[in-house]
Amino acid sequence: MTAFRPAPQAPAPELPAPGMPSGVRDAAPRHTLIVGMRGRMGSMFRRRARSAGLSVEGIDIPFDDGAVAAACAGTDLLLLCVPAAVLGDTLKVFAPHLPPSAIVADITSVKEQPLALMQRYWSGPVVGTHPLFGPGAHNDEPQPVAVVAGATAGEAHVRRVAAFFEALGCHPFMTTAAAHDKAAARIQNLNFITSLVYFALLADDESLAPFLTPSFRRRQAAACKMLTEDAPMFAGLFDANPYSQEAVRQYSKLLNIASAGDIDLLCNRAVRWWPDASLPEHAQEDR
Repeated sequence: MTAFRPAPQAPAPELPAPGMPSGVRDAAPRHTLIVGMRGRMGSMFRRRARSAGLSVEGIDIPFDDGAVAAACAGTDLLLLCVPAAVLGDTLKVFAPHLPPSAIVADITSVKEQPLALMQRYWSGPVVGTHPLFGPGAHNDEPQPVAVVAGATAGEAHVRRVAAFFEALGCHPFMTTAAAHDKAAARIQNLNFITSLVYFALLADDESLAPFLTPSFRRRQAAACKMLTEDAPMFAGLFDANPYSQEAVRQYSKLLNIASAGDIDLLCNRAVRWWPDASLPEHAQEDR
């Protein structure tokens, strides 16, 4: 089995237990097993679930067969907080010990391939999820969770997984694997690739040093973690997402518009993100 090595533990804020309506508590899993409990996301979910009063345990490598069997007993939600690259190998270890009715869910940032992989190794209900926030999320920040029903999952299974995240104060929403991956390719992967190319273009040019502006330094600071510590993870997500290349091609087409000098066209499209912003008179007319 490929070894799963969790990322170094990063401190995350302790969050107070969210209020849990009785309907959420009734729908939530009776017992959840988190695989990858020493990873940043796994440890966060375990801590928050316990604070919310849910029955939850965690397990991490090395996966001793006896310990895995004991941990799986009575589990009705197996939450795989492991990288997509080791998802299949990890599930092969746990699948023989799970109750037949147990729900298997992941938290990876791509959904089509992981869902197919989980359904290959688990004949029971499978639900894909993607928490759209990191382990350092604070209570006052939005915490949406994309939820995708697998082919073997019924409405009750999906509701149980959603209730787990609701109990933690998150906001689950339903989507499809294709819709999720197309959006992730444009929001997450394109952000990584465009930042990567931009800073690669400017690298090693010492003549630029006297000209660095505050806005450039802010962008440099914002991209630092993504392009250093997290670069292997984002590169893997880019490769695993079947829509990444198409997103890059669409971006390249707009770069061609910029190289042709039609900047106003791009400005008029970009400002749609800020519908109440004050615009130059000519831009307001074009809009």
